[in-house]
This record gives sequence, structure tokens and C-alpha cells, in this order.
Amino acid sequence: MVMLFWLLVLGLMTYWLLQRGVAQITQTPIWLLWLVMMTPAFIWGMWIFVYDQKPIPAALIIIPFIACPCLYWFLVQWGRFPSPTSPPASNTPNPTEAPLPQEPLSLPRPLDQQEEETLRSCFPWTVFPLHHVEYRLQAVICRGQLRSNPDIAYRTIRDNIQAKFKNRFIIVFQQDLKDQPFFALVPNPDQAQSENFLKTDSLTRPVLALALLLITLFTTTVAGAELENIPLTSWQNQPRLLLEGLPYSLGLIMVLGCHELAHYLTAIRYKMKVTLPYFLPIPFWLGTLGAFMQMRSPFPNRKALFDVSIAGPWVGFIISIPLLIFGLNQSAVVPFDPKT
Repeated sequence: MVMLFWLLVLGLMTYWLLQRGVAQITQTPIWLLWLVMMTPAFIWGMWIFVYDQKPIPAALIIIPFIACPCLYWFLVQWGRFPSPTSPPASNTPNPTEAPLPQEPLSLPRPLDQQEEETLRSCFPWTVFPLHHVEYRLQAVICRGQLRSNPDIAYRTIRDNIQAKFKNRFIIVFQQDLKDQPFFALVPNPDQAQSENFLKTDSLTRPVLALALLLITLFTTTVAGAELENIPLTSWQNQPRLLLEGLPYSLGLIMVLGCHELAHYLTAIRYKMKVTLPYFLPIPFWLGTLGAFMQMRSPFPNRKALFDVSIAGPWVGFIISIPLLIFGLNQSAVVPFDPKT
């Protein structure tokens, strides 16, 4: 019954997350994506239910763990909504009909003449003198010459544009194929909410993050107790025995939590929209499938992409070293019998 309860909790959380996020970008049925995501949990849970304390074979762990995410990615991509800027599909033209003359496409100008002059004033001559402005279908491209540190240039021009245009644009600083720097101003799809994105519960959801953390703390503690050869019936009769699995639980959560928290804080430093880290508890095996967070805004520049990406592994590695030393010091050398 305990196993079925935790599978139900995990299934409800997975379906809720898919409904809130993935349903907005793909036409693939949510129930199908949910089934693919839950397949590893169903397989491992069925094995534990049938064979009780018998270890799960490595192949039964690795194959679903690899195959199901690949199938999930394929189904999401297969059902993605078409891009609103892609031209509609047309029937094959009749070769006997003369082709109609095509009128030149007029690109939209999100800025009028006065706003363009205001935009040009946001680029200081000593930082990034603006040469010309290009209007694309989905962005305004500002090309010029970089005369300062890229990070300083981005922060200076970003602050100038936000002071003049508020949160009308998302400012991205990139390089083209010729390594020439440029600024891209992308219309902000949620302009009204962008100023308070760190305060809105719809993005951060602290109650959900805390609930998942507490559930993961429990499931990993149970997993740690099983590693100490404490069966389910023993700690149910004597809950104090669960404390034997607490070192494993705290160590694992500390590494995962610091890893995701480093990603989160670095993204906040670059003023990016990002959710809180969410843990993924499971009622068997390691007790958790890890943790994740969602990026809700593009990376403003390459430095931000590098810093946000490297922060998690670097902090996780630093945290794992003292935990590894502590674990080795607490370990005991036991004789190994190759026949067992």
C-alpha cells in the first residue's frame, strides 16, 4: 500500500507538471507523455512489489532510464505546434497557370522614427557606438562596434533600454557568424508581468518546491535505511531506525540542492526568469530522480550561458569532495568473498 500511495503521488505531480508546461508547446496527448514518463517508475515498482527485497537488475534500471527520455523528447518534437511565422502549406500549382507576380514583403517596424532615435541614444559612443538598425520579423537588430568589456556593455545598454522602453523588449547580446557583436531586441511576450516575475507565485511556487523537498527527504531517508539493511517492516515498527538513512539522504540532497541552487542564483544574477529548483521523489531505488528548474527567458549573452551552465557542476563538485572524504572516514573495511 505504501508503494501504491507514493506511485500515485508521483503520477499526479508528473501529470500536473506536464499539463502546466509541456501542453503549451506540443499537440501530443498529455496522457501519452505522462505514460512514457511514468514507465520507469511502473517497471521498478512492479519489480519491487513482485520480488520484494531482490535487487533490480542493472539492465532493468538503465534501459528504461535512457529509452523513456529519448521517446519523450521524440513525442514532444513530433507534436510541436507550427511556428506562427512559417508560411502556410500551399497546394501544388497548376503548370498551365501563369505565376502571379509576387509583391515585396514589408517587414514590420515595431519602432517609429522617434522611438528609433530614442533607441540610438541608449548606445553610448564609448561603450557600443550604434552603426545601423535592422528590422527582422521577430527582432530589432542593433549593430555597432564593441569598445568596452562585453559584460559591462551589455549591462549598460540593457539598463539604458529598460529605462527608456521599460520591459517592452528582451535584450540579447550575441555574435554573428563573422564574430561581429550585435544586440537583438525581442518583443517581450509577458511585458506586464516581467517586472514582478520574482514575486509571482505562478513562477516560483515556493509551497510546491518545499513540499517536494520534504517528500524527497523522506524517500531518500527510506532508501538510505534500505542500504543499511533495515527492512520496511522494521522501521515501520520502530520509526527511530529511519535515522540510520539520514546521512545518505542529507548528503544526496545537499549535492543536488547546491547544484540546482547554483544554477538558480546565477540565472537570477543575470535577471533571467527561472523557477525555483524542484526535487523529484520516487518511493524506491535511490529515493529521487534528481532535481530540475525551468528557464523561462533566453540567455542574454554567451557569458550568461556559460556561467549558468557551469555554476551547477562546479558547486556540486566542490560540495561532493568533503562529503566523499567524510564518507570514506566513516566506512569500514570488510572482507570480500568472490563466491558470494
